[in-house]
Amino acid sequence: MRSVTAKMVSLGLCISMLAGCGAKTESPAASSASNKVETKDEKVELTFYFPIAVGGPLTATIEGMAQEFTKQNPNITVKPVYTGSYADTAVKTQAGVQGKNPPDVAVMQSTELFSLLDMNAIVPLDEFIAKEGGDKYLSDFYPAFLANSQTGGKTYSIPFQRSTIVLYYNKDLFKAAGLDPNKPPQTWDEMKDYAKKLTKDGKWGLEIPVTGFAYWMFQTFALQNGKNIMTEDGKKVMFNTPENVEGLQYWVDLAKKEKAMPEGVTEWGTVPSDFLEGKTAMMYHTTGNLSNVKKNAKFDFGVSFLPKQKSFGSPTGGGNFYIFKDIDKKKQEAAWKFVKFMTESERAAQWSIDTGYVAVRKSAYETERMKKYAAEFPAAVVARDQLQYAAAELSTHNNGKVMKALSDQVQAALTGAMTPADALKKAQEEADKALAPFNK
Repeated sequence: MRSVTAKMVSLGLCISMLAGCGAKTESPAASSASNKVETKDEKVELTFYFPIAVGGPLTATIEGMAQEFTKQNPNITVKPVYTGSYADTAVKTQAGVQGKNPPDVAVMQSTELFSLLDMNAIVPLDEFIAKEGGDKYLSDFYPAFLANSQTGGKTYSIPFQRSTIVLYYNKDLFKAAGLDPNKPPQTWDEMKDYAKKLTKDGKWGLEIPVTGFAYWMFQTFALQNGKNIMTEDGKKVMFNTPENVEGLQYWVDLAKKEKAMPEGVTEWGTVPSDFLEGKTAMMYHTTGNLSNVKKNAKFDFGVSFLPKQKSFGSPTGGGNFYIFKDIDKKKQEAAWKFVKFMTESERAAQWSIDTGYVAVRKSAYETERMKKYAAEFPAAVVARDQLQYAAAELSTHNNGKVMKALSDQVQAALTGAMTPADALKKAQEEADKALAPFNK
């Protein structure tokens, strides 16, 4: 996910991905027909940058998928290069672009769109998409995920490992507190009341991670209390509004006033660990952790939409596929075949099952494997269902500075260094300054 300062923490996902680990794959007809290159074609080698966002043996999984693609397309060799976190991947990709040696294809945060466009680094994918059926092809991807893929009437990336923030809750601790384990909080008021009742015996009622993702978590409260915090063209932000001040004040009060969650800055990786150890009854976290929680929780747990104020809401998150500009046309065409392969319906379904990420295509939920999995584990479709209330993650020109302006001031409010009103006023001023060159 997130900002240039984010340090992703390994959380021990259980992966049994189809290509590398013996899980069932698509039929040859489903996969190779649309992806195979004729043997007479010139051999192409692709450099593929990818991050690991939530840990576990995903490196081997991705490498196995790349090998499977090459088996089906013997004239295209994909060289996967693990590039660390999303932040590390952004830095390495930027260095490659500036040095005239970009990757051919990469998974990067969906929010990198304007930064990559400002560097003139990526190609629009509309020509490739048109050959797949145009709008019919795109319509199989969830609109909330495409929101960070498109600008100016063009599509620049294809969703891959995508998420929303969801509420995880410990049903055993709910029972112990006299709460219905099948009725998670639905509103801000309910969440406050539940969190207070669940805070006892050395356990917190709620934890919300901050490090690296303060802006992302802040977006949940903004969306639930009004509207998103930036314009679609990435040139303006709306941080300092009465609704956003109210949302940040609510978040601050959960700790300082209600004493229902830890004060200050909570580490991204600490929160799921605390949840699995029974140290917190509820947590806000990415659905990308669902398989980790499913594997390691020693208690009955539930997953639900984030509680609402005026409406439900969550920003999307995660990474998309980008194809780079200063590479040979043959490589661009081969990269598109690889992107198609990695996001086919059956493969997207298996990827979701193995990781907890939301399958990016609607048709993935019509596959037999996903239908069976969802019937056995209904929590698997909560994040998918929440997409109807989801919106684009914060993405603007000069995105690093804009994200940092918001994250730093949200943290200042959470630590008590500033009031929520003063914090958002300062964040707005800093973001406006960073965006000024794009509004002349």
